[in-house]
Amino acid sequence: MLIHPWDAPRDDAEWQSWLAVHDFGQLVVNGLPGEPPYLQPLHFAYDAGRGEAVTHLARPNPLWAALEADPDVVLGVVDDYVYVPGPWQAAPGTPPEHGTPTSLYAAVQLRCRAQVVDDPAEKAELLNRQMGHFQPEGGSARAAAGEAPYGRLLSGIRGLRLEVTGVRAKFKYAGSKVPEVQDRIADRLAERGGPGDAAAREHLLRRRPA
Repeated sequence: MLIHPWDAPRDDAEWQSWLAVHDFGQLVVNGLPGEPPYLQPLHFAYDAGRGEAVTHLARPNPLWAALEADPDVVLGVVDDYVYVPGPWQAAPGTPPEHGTPTSLYAAVQLRCRAQVVDDPAEKAELLNRQMGHFQPEGGSARAAAGEAPYGRLLSGIRGLRLEVTGVRAKFKYAGSKVPEVQDRIADRLAERGGPGDAAAREHLLRRRPA
């Protein structure tokens, strides 16, 4: 992923706070020799304090052999994306049709070292951490090995601890454009009001120099 200086996060807090609420991505696992990589969509819970993400997958998932052969993986998330028509990007004083269309988006890629968790008690602990993230208001029983309602289901899954060893983050929101063009894009996003437009506009305005 190419990251220009104007698209880089201002600090770790920017991508960490974004990732805390964008918790569905794709886990990329190197394939076995002669096989393509595995891309597994999944929910995960990222813990900045521990420097890890936790998740789980069904035991019959075909990626386990590849993961155990090479535990170095990438967890990627892309969201808050929109298409920007060319005329919105035209430089001041040039014909609108000379503008170049582009995409605006946020992306975080975590390079991780994966650890498979099979111990029932440890799996239950990982599940409870995930439920604490996704259901902070409660409403579900806690998982515990050998106890209803989830204990009998633990044998059907394997847990994953993803220790973060590197981060690449990008917030591509017209950071290289002059203020006049940024204002035009923000106005057009507000007018269009399509899926993702409000979030993209918020990023664009938030990242403008004070």
